[in-house]
Amino acid sequence: MFSTIAYDLSHLAGATVLLAGFVVLYQRRLLGVFRAFALQSLAVAAAAAWQAYSQDAPHLYVTAAIAFLLKGIAAPIALNWIVRRLDIHRTVETAVGIGPTMLAGVGLVVLATLLVLPVTVSSAALTRETLAIALSVVLIGFLVMITRRNAITQVVGFMSLENGLVLAAVGVKGMPLVVEMSVAFSLLIAFILFGIFFFRIRERFDTLDLQSIESFRGERR
Repeated sequence: MFSTIAYDLSHLAGATVLLAGFVVLYQRRLLGVFRAFALQSLAVAAAAAWQAYSQDAPHLYVTAAIAFLLKGIAAPIALNWIVRRLDIHRTVETAVGIGPTMLAGVGLVVLATLLVLPVTVSSAALTRETLAIALSVVLIGFLVMITRRNAITQVVGFMSLENGLVLAAVGVKGMPLVVEMSVAFSLLIAFILFGIFFFRIRERFDTLDLQSIESFRGERR
């Protein structure tokens, strides 16, 4: 009975992470993007906490706490502060339409499933399916980075990609805590560097729209 509940709850957490990735992909406003990313991070934290309980792996509670505090709360608040501080345009600029982007996302989920399931035949069903979902989240994170012109949304895509890596890590038994901590602190350092980078771009070009930056030629007079 417990194994059935553990299986179902693990699937629910993973499906929520994946669904939130599609919501990030669909959003047309930055505030919606931040909220969807916060939901995804909270789902990752819930997945890590449940795996900590079901696997009797206390170190995963640290992973859950990091995902909850750093990415579920701190990162969305900080990104929203950057948007307000730099007076960034709140509409998400896309390189590809929302419809084709969503279809591409569905295609990436199918691709991830076709890639993961055949090479993990000897693994447990839950591990195989968790890895397929995690790879789907990673690929959708890449898709967000590719199809969004605003640097802020590209950072969200990067952090969403990292959520997929954490989901894969917590779904595999015996994942060393040092690896999880290094991923979390790498994200923190990257987030700080991205923040500095945003301010420098804004100071130099007076915009964070990558299309405008690409068309920039010479110094403004």
